[in-house]
Amino acid sequence: MENHSGKDRRRTRRRGILARFGRDREGATVIEFALLATPFALLVFAILESCVSYAAQEVMANTTDNVARRLRTGQLLAQDADEATIKQMICNELSIIVANGCPGLMVDLRSFTTFEDAAKASFTITNGDIVLTKNGTKDEKQFVTEAGPAMSKNMLRVFYKWPVMTDFMAKSMANLKGGATLHFASTVWQNEPFN
Repeated sequence: MENHSGKDRRRTRRRGILARFGRDREGATVIEFALLATPFALLVFAILESCVSYAAQEVMANTTDNVARRLRTGQLLAQDADEATIKQMICNELSIIVANGCPGLMVDLRSFTTFEDAAKASFTITNGDIVLTKNGTKDEKQFVTEAGPAMSKNMLRVFYKWPVMTDFMAKSMANLKGGATLHFASTVWQNEPFN
């Protein structure tokens, strides 16, 4: 009988320890914080990533408009508007928010006879690459810099491969090779009658 009652005492002691552990609230805050810290950190990083990306997109849109204004008014003439010059002008304004040298910057500047022709120019993302299209098919000219003379219709498209910083966001945000997401700005205008 003593042997049986010894087992009962040990069971009772174990139950008592478990009951005391269940009632003890001293470490509850630490455990709750540990459970909530990870989702909270993920949410904060997602918000920061989205905000920085949105700000970069807005800076790029403003930069595209500024460069187009210089072309439209004749401050930058067609013969001076080569790819390196356009990219440098854009990169100078984007330098506040992108890496030095603007890696991933792509520019397409074209002249059109009508605005209707300009409206037919588009692009797609195929297998993680940017492909310029015209009337729904691949354009034979990819990323050219051909500004038009006075009174011509022009379109400037700026593409930037924005790197997604946080790994878990890359799966949902990235649409280009290398875990980047596309930032895109475009403007269409008719040049002024400058000399």
